[in-house]
Parts: sequence; C-alpha cells; structure tokens
Amino acid sequence: MNVRRDAMLENTNPYDIVKQQIDRAAQLLGVDDGIVNILKKPARVLSVSFPVKMDDGSIRVFEGFRSQHNDALGPTKGGIRFHPDVTMDEVKALSMWMTFKCSVIGLPFGGGKGGVICDPRELSKAELQRVSRGYIEAISSLIGPDKDIPAPDVYTNPQVMGWMVDSFSRLNGAFSPSVITGKPLILGGSEGRNEATARGCVYTIVEAMNDLNKPMENATVAVQGFGNAGRIAAKLLHELGCRIVAVSDSQGAVYDPDGLELEPLEQCKDSGTVRQYPAPYTIELEELLELDVDILIPAAMENSITSQNAPRVKATIVAEAANGPTTPEADRILSENDVLVIPDILANAGGVTVSYFEWVQNLMNYYWKEEEVNEKLRDMMVTAYRKVVKAAKEYDTDLRTGAFIVSLQHIIEAMIARGWVDETAVSTASKATSLMTP
Repeated sequence: MNVRRDAMLENTNPYDIVKQQIDRAAQLLGVDDGIVNILKKPARVLSVSFPVKMDDGSIRVFEGFRSQHNDALGPTKGGIRFHPDVTMDEVKALSMWMTFKCSVIGLPFGGGKGGVICDPRELSKAELQRVSRGYIEAISSLIGPDKDIPAPDVYTNPQVMGWMVDSFSRLNGAFSPSVITGKPLILGGSEGRNEATARGCVYTIVEAMNDLNKPMENATVAVQGFGNAGRIAAKLLHELGCRIVAVSDSQGAVYDPDGLELEPLEQCKDSGTVRQYPAPYTIELEELLELDVDILIPAAMENSITSQNAPRVKATIVAEAANGPTTPEADRILSENDVLVIPDILANAGGVTVSYFEWVQNLMNYYWKEEEVNEKLRDMMVTAYRKVVKAAKEYDTDLRTGAFIVSLQHIIEAMIARGWVDETAVSTASKATSLMTP
C-alpha cells in the first residue's frame, strides 16, 4: 500500500491543513474570528520567474516563490527549498508553520518561506549557483536582516546560502552576513547549525521519554528519511543508548531488530542508498512507519502519516523532524491510540533557533563556541516543550494543539501591543499569561 497514493483519499493540501490547525487552537482559546482570519493568510506572497543560462548555452526560465506570513513578533524567518514539487500553497503553508514555530520557541521572528521549482540533482554545480543567485536577486527587495531572513531547507545547503549572501551583498554594496542564516562558518555561520534541527528534536524526545518514565537506554528507533536531520538524529539517539532498528531514504528502507550499525549505514547512503546496507530485512517505505518501536521520527516530506496508515502506527512517540508529516485525520487517530506526537512546530524548531543565534552573532560580530550554542538550544527547546505540555494539559488536548495555543498567545499579545487588533482580544491574551512560564 503506497502512502502517497493513499494520502490522495483525504485533503493533504498543506495550506488547508495549517488553517485547520489554527482553527482548532483558536476555538479552544476563544479567539475572535477577525484575528483568526488575519493569521490564516500570509501578509504577502511574491511569485517570481528568472532566466538562467545553462551549461549548454540554452536559457531556462525558473519559477520561485517567497511567502511572508506574519511579522507581529519581528522580521520573518524561514528556509528556501529547491524541489520539483514546490507550489505556492506549499510555500504559504510552510511560512505559516514558521510563524508558529518561531513563536512557540519564543523567538523574535515571524514566519517566512521560499522555494524554487527545480531538481538540484539534475543541475551542475555551476547551474545550481546561477539558479541560487538568480532567485535571490529576484526576491532581494523583500529580504534583509530586519525584514526577512532566509535559510537552507530541502535540497539547499550552506554553500547555496553562501552564494546567496554574496549576491545580496553585491546588490547592496556591503557585506551583509545577517541577511541569511545557515551559511558556511567562514561567512558568519554558527557552530552547531548543521546539527541543530536534529539536536533540538532529540532534546524534546528525551523530555517526552522522561515524562513517560521510559529509559533511553535500548529504546528502539525508526527514522523515515536519512537526510541531514534524520541521520544526525539517529546518531545522537544512538549515543544516548538507543537502538536504531530501521531507516529509509527515497529508495526504500532497511530493518534489523537487533540494531543497525550507523557508520556503514552512512557510507551506504553517501555512495547511493541505505538499501545497499546488508540488513537482514529490506522493507517498503510505508512499512517503516508501522514498526513496533518506541520512537518513530518522520524526517522526510509532508503527508507521510495519513488516515490510511495511522491506525497501524505502533510507535510510542512520533517526533516530527519533518514539516507537516501527519495529516489532521491521522493526528486524530494517533491521539485516540495514545501515540504521543511531538509536533513539527516544536520538534524541528532547533534549526530556526540556532539560525536565530547565528543572526544575533552576525549583528554583534561576536561568535560562540559550539558547546555554548548547544546549551542555549537545549534550554530554549526544553522550556518550550514544558510550556506546550502545560497548555495541552490545561486545555485537555494534544501536544500539537497545545503548541499552537502557546504560539497564538504570543502572537496575539504582540498584535495587541502593536495596535493591529482591538483590545477585545485582551481576555485571550491575559488568560495566556499563566502559560508563559513552564
């Protein structure tokens, strides 16, 4: 049974999904419809097309987008993805999730997101550089250290960010490292940024396991998606004593109930696919999601867990390292089956948190050691997790809705303080203050 095909049986449009998530939290809080309507639409969305000269001398026109959702708390912040399936609705939804992600952690950012419709795997390095520069030039009027701060996302990396910083700096006549985060260290990147998404996810997993009185030692883990976040999360959990029993990439999955050896597994991935690993079992992608494990980490694309496969998910904890891996109907099923879901806007917020640290370091031109970055990250992730758990208990709901409640409270307070909305929202905001401390 194919997860993607099954997902078509329900609404998996990410833009519709995030609006449903907002509605659920807003109803519990009693938020005015006017405020909800503001939050259900991005403030601005830019669609661009730009020409790129290919290696064979031909000209190809690429399409891209940049969405800025809400800047009540500060400049917008969010990644840029290069992927053939990028759509405007996806970028809008991701920018909205970024607003709530930044807010739940307590960062002074709103949400932004960008994307270019392309397949980087089919581009040479020179073509990829020209696409990166063309896109950033096309959106340059909308971004800046105090306006909108991009970062890496799917199929983009520090090198791509380096090219983008250079192009923006050339356009503005001055080196501007704080316009983009996730850069190479030599250009003002932060120590610990590459591992931050996975590390933040692991911090929340440890808290959840402690709450459930389950030891990390010998806990079983399945990781869907062995890219940057997935492989680093697997490594960090292995260091904590967990047993990584299954991993997957786009080619399939491998499974060993006794535990996979990570170093040869990474070598297989670097040379092609994890399917080359000599595991006792090769399984289909959707089978990994249904393994009887303590911890399941969806670290691939959206809509992996749907109403079709959610009844068969046996994990105790689902920690969403990817954005939007679980549909609303699947969420309901997992909750009914007592599966603890650590939602994406919390679980994978480590990346934007260390991006915030990078932005701060760029602005003051003073840089922290990796140990300091990791300690600051742990403090912010654990504090946010505790706030979310408290909100979920107070409103008798799941952690995802609890995370949206905490986020909404921050955003509404900022909107009131800036005079965007009427004082009638004060009752909601004042009720929120009891949740602001863990």
